[in-house]
Amino acid sequence: MYMLDTDHISLLDRGGREGQRIRANLAPIAPDEVAASIVSYEEQMRGWISTIARARLAERQVPFYRELEWLLRFYSITPLLPFDEAAAAVFDSLKQTRVRMGTMDLKIAAIALANDATLLSRNLSDFRRVPGLTVEDWTI
Repeated sequence: MYMLDTDHISLLDRGGREGQRIRANLAPIAPDEVAASIVSYEEQMRGWISTIARARLAERQVPFYRELEWLLRFYSITPLLPFDEAAAAVFDSLKQTRVRMGTMDLKIAAIALANDATLLSRNLSDFRRVPGLTVEDWTI
């Protein structure tokens, strides 16, 4: 199983060269073998809701609502891995090892480990610090 990190999901949305590389690498993989995490969903939802709130004029909110709609559609068709009891236990274990990285990234790593998933992310420098985590950057 492969799990998309938030950055890879954003790049898929934007398209461009990096997004196309990710799509090309995903093409031969069965759709049920590619997932996202509830933590990535949380990160992206918080970001777009905050952006919409800062755009006071309705006409300026329109493109941000389009992005929010894309996000809803993406997460509606993409398997979602939870932050459940197993992931929480892995997260607590990783915190005890004092892996130096942000809480959200640590939760994403914990979900990937709990589901024996390969994490797809550009953030190799942080995620490679996590013992036992397999991480690949499909933008290169």
